[in-house]
Amino acid sequence: MFIYLSKKIAIPNIARLRCISWNKEQGFIACGGDDGLLKVLKQETHTDDAKLKGLAAPSNLSMNQTLEGHSGAVQVVTWNEQYQKLTTSDQNGLIIVWMLYKGSWYEEMINNRNKSVVRSMSWNADGQKICIVYEDGAVIVGSVDGNRIWGKELKGLQLCHVAWSPDSKILLFGMANGEIHIYDNQGNFIVKMVLNCLVNVTGAVSIAGIHWYPGTEGYVEPDCPCLAICFDNGRCQIMRHENDENPVLIDTGMNVVSIQWNHCGSVLAVAGSQKVVSQDKDVNVVQFYTPLGEHLRTLKVPGKQMAAVSWEGGGLRIGLAVDSFIYFANIRPDYKWGYCSNTVVYAYTRPDRTEYCVVFWDTKNNEKYVKYVNSLMSITTNGDFCILATKADDSHPQYVLVLCNSIGTPLDSKYVDIDPQFVTITKTHVIAASKEAFYTWQYRVAKKLTALEINQVAKTRKEGRERVYHIDDTPSGTTDGMVDFTKALTATKDPICCITATDKTLIVGRESGTIQRYSLPNVALVQKYVLNCRAYQMSLNCNSSRLAIIDITGVLTFFDFEVQSAEGSGQQGAGEHLKFERKDVWDMKWANDNPDLFAMMEKTRMYVFRNLDPEEPILTSGYICNFEDLEIKSILLDEILKDPEHPNKDYLINFEIRSLRDSRALIEKVGIEDASQFIEDNPHPRLWRLLAEAALQKLELKTAEQAFVRCKDYQGIEFVKRLGNLQSESMKQAEVAAYFGRFEEAERMYLDMDRRDLAISLRIKLGDWFRVVQLLKSGSGDSDDTLLEQAYNAIGDYFADRQKWMNAVQYYLQGQNQERLAECYYMLEDYDGLERLANSLTENHKLLPDIGHMFVTVGMCDQAVNAYLKCNEPKAAVDACVHLNQWNKAVELAKNHNMKEIGPLLSKYASHLLEKNKILDAIELYRKAHHFLDAAKLMFKIADEEAKKRTKPLRVKKMYVLAALLIENYHEQIKVTQKGKVKGKRSEATSALAGLLEEDASSVDNRIIDNAWRGAEAYHFFLLSQRQLYEGYVDAAMRTAIQLRDYEDIIPAVEIYSLLAICAAANRSFGTCSKAFIKLESLQTLNSEQKQQYEDLALEIFTKHSPKDNRKLEMDNNPDSEDGKLPICIVTGRPISEYQFWMCSTCKHCAFEQHITSRNFCPLCHTSVA
Repeated sequence: MFIYLSKKIAIPNIARLRCISWNKEQGFIACGGDDGLLKVLKQETHTDDAKLKGLAAPSNLSMNQTLEGHSGAVQVVTWNEQYQKLTTSDQNGLIIVWMLYKGSWYEEMINNRNKSVVRSMSWNADGQKICIVYEDGAVIVGSVDGNRIWGKELKGLQLCHVAWSPDSKILLFGMANGEIHIYDNQGNFIVKMVLNCLVNVTGAVSIAGIHWYPGTEGYVEPDCPCLAICFDNGRCQIMRHENDENPVLIDTGMNVVSIQWNHCGSVLAVAGSQKVVSQDKDVNVVQFYTPLGEHLRTLKVPGKQMAAVSWEGGGLRIGLAVDSFIYFANIRPDYKWGYCSNTVVYAYTRPDRTEYCVVFWDTKNNEKYVKYVNSLMSITTNGDFCILATKADDSHPQYVLVLCNSIGTPLDSKYVDIDPQFVTITKTHVIAASKEAFYTWQYRVAKKLTALEINQVAKTRKEGRERVYHIDDTPSGTTDGMVDFTKALTATKDPICCITATDKTLIVGRESGTIQRYSLPNVALVQKYVLNCRAYQMSLNCNSSRLAIIDITGVLTFFDFEVQSAEGSGQQGAGEHLKFERKDVWDMKWANDNPDLFAMMEKTRMYVFRNLDPEEPILTSGYICNFEDLEIKSILLDEILKDPEHPNKDYLINFEIRSLRDSRALIEKVGIEDASQFIEDNPHPRLWRLLAEAALQKLELKTAEQAFVRCKDYQGIEFVKRLGNLQSESMKQAEVAAYFGRFEEAERMYLDMDRRDLAISLRIKLGDWFRVVQLLKSGSGDSDDTLLEQAYNAIGDYFADRQKWMNAVQYYLQGQNQERLAECYYMLEDYDGLERLANSLTENHKLLPDIGHMFVTVGMCDQAVNAYLKCNEPKAAVDACVHLNQWNKAVELAKNHNMKEIGPLLSKYASHLLEKNKILDAIELYRKAHHFLDAAKLMFKIADEEAKKRTKPLRVKKMYVLAALLIENYHEQIKVTQKGKVKGKRSEATSALAGLLEEDASSVDNRIIDNAWRGAEAYHFFLLSQRQLYEGYVDAAMRTAIQLRDYEDIIPAVEIYSLLAICAAANRSFGTCSKAFIKLESLQTLNSEQKQQYEDLALEIFTKHSPKDNRKLEMDNNPDSEDGKLPICIVTGRPISEYQFWMCSTCKHCAFEQHITSRNFCPLCHTSVA
């Protein structure tokens, strides 16, 4: 930062000032002094000139009111900014609260304790409460409307300072003996503060100031020190919070009277006086420090006795009360900012975020890109690139250099172990320096790299694209300095204080005044020069022949490298520090295209120098962005940072230098001839271009061509040639108007000449398609239809780019642009429109697959399938169905289009269904796809599981029947396929046999296929037996139950024999019953308790009845026929011994004919009997 005194206001009657306070919000300045002096002043700027803003604008006092009411010396003044109140108190203890009414200040409240004197008053951060401390230890906390909240007498303590914490939960009381006590906001003592800065201090000390920055504008870094405490002996500590055990310690070496933070907590002003060794008297000084204790600047102030200091709300000015004067000093802050390729990059802090907000503001298009960066240290720019230097994190002292383009996109980054306090960037290198060492990084930016080049870039890291040099080394430029940060940490007696570089030279300045010059890109120490000043900022001109140096006190001097030695031998001499100097300089910029031109900022004036001769100054307080083509681009950063989220183009100012202004005046007033003579004497491409443009306006083509040649503008020369070939004068004028961007005028001229085609082609070049449509509709021509379509599509594109899809649709429809229409319908979610479009397209149209894909992404299966089928892509249609889980449709499509991959597709879907435990769906799928065996297996599995549950036997029977029917379908299928295979005259028996053989060969699970009906039979007889029993046919029931003995593998034996025992007992066949009991008692599946119950029951039955059957069972008489087991009748459950019986066509089970006649359906498989 740079600071200089700018104004001085004298207080009448030479009353000595005691205190000063500057209202941050409204800009009022209150100052109090001896004999009841209290004044409120306000400075306001009055200017009509838009370029004059901020510090450069002339200001005068818009308010100068003396407030009557105090008799003694006014000692404390403090503002309540939220409620526009001023609170003052004098040596008699009188407190007055003043309010603003119709532009003047009036007493609102008065309070006088008459016991003691007020030493300090402080409003809390939100302006709701005030804390007043008296010398005798009394403390009063009051509200903004004058009510007392609480009061307390701190016995035996002499108070002299008070401060609120930002959250208003804590009060700090400063004692006359230098101690600071911490209280809560109800006045309860918590603890004494540890004052590390007073270690080893002897003698009495008093507190000069306590200021706790409330964080209203955010903090410059996370966990930033914000509580400043300073003592009259110059010792100071800055703490992160009231209990900080490791505060930042400063010894200012001066006698301090007052301290204050600026508006954003980034600079602490410490005011007081300093002993000067050579003279006896003290000198008034203000020292400026960062929150981390780094010293920024010293401001010396005339006068005898400094009393107080106060910052302006924007942090750009500071007010000092000295004797009976108020001095004002202007501050030029070191903003974190830069300028690269029409983009202003600036950073600011926000109260709601811990990071810096970095804005990349493209001034050409007025667009801004925002990036949040943690612990930003600096912004450096050059050409099209920007370097952000940041701290990596707290845990490790590492730093990051991020290379960004002009919209803030990171292109590359490097971690470095040195603290990059000074950073500069050239077209090829980034150079970062700490106090002891500097690091060079030859950056590359990938335009478009091939794989080969990428590999090379990866290798070059090893070949020394990054190097580190210690400031005390003398590199020769040949050795490959490896990246070794360890040597960079060695201390040096003469630290680095600034650096600058161009493409071929690197300059490093040191605190002693030595300047070291290195060559680039291979870093070799060329020469050392000794200056008699400590450089603060350096800058090389465009050909690296001259160095501009601004020293720590703001003096600008120059150093010439290319001074010929006296002998005239032409060898490089020791260089020369030129006699030229300017004071109070805070910014300077060399012209990019002329080594003798530069612009500099001195206080609030900008001077342009040519060969060290100044032109007349321009009033401005802007920072210089760029100086080329005889124009200076300057930016009013002070104004932009007042509202950093909405940068305004008015704050970007272009200044033309004198030769450009003079040439323009000559051309306008005197004529082209004389102007061309003047430009000949002061040649510059920009001036030749000015002349060429003026000559074009007047259609002096010869002069224009010569001028274009002098400024090497090939397009200009071509344009003049083309103009020369045109016959009509008005045509030439129209072309010139178009060349200078006066398009409306050019179009009007074309239309007046009846050349609508030229007007249209002009608008097409400009991309103004709306106007093209208007022009096309205003007349008729052959090629108009295709042009109209093109125009409609271009307008459609215009709306689509801005995501106004509805408007785009209308134009695409007119332009018949089906591809973009599809996209718009999709974006609008107008799927009906999309479907209509798909239907209107011809078969195999190239857009159909895309439309199909759009439908798939939103889950519209039918429409997607239709689109894919229309463009003859059944495979894609099937994939879409699979993707959307429409497996039925997928299988159907695959079958319809005879696709091979139906098998894997099925298994995929089936496994998908089984995963979700949808087994019945899987069975249905297999059945539809004619995979009967797989379906049957799943069905048997379900039936088995259902049987285990022992719930509804009828349901289980149905399941077994279904499974068996599926197996029958499978047999049929095998037969049919065999028939298809066996061509020729072989008998059906042969093919059936072949079918069986194949079945046998392919059979995975013979048990299922051979005994398909066993499960159904078992449950059929189980149910039949019970039905007969309940209907009273006990004999039939017992005979049916006897058949169940063959099915122990399906129905548990306990169930079978229990049923048999009941039926036999009911039928009084106790022999059979006895056998059933014997079987039950011998079952392994029962536990001993259950067996015991069966034994008891048997004992009970067979003590009453002897275990013999009354009737001989028929089945004992007729043994099984020779062929094996007799068939069982599925109606009655009895074996069939007759030769004539009925057999079901589906399940191949038998029944007595007389029994089946009364039935319509087979009792087992429920097939129709007819």
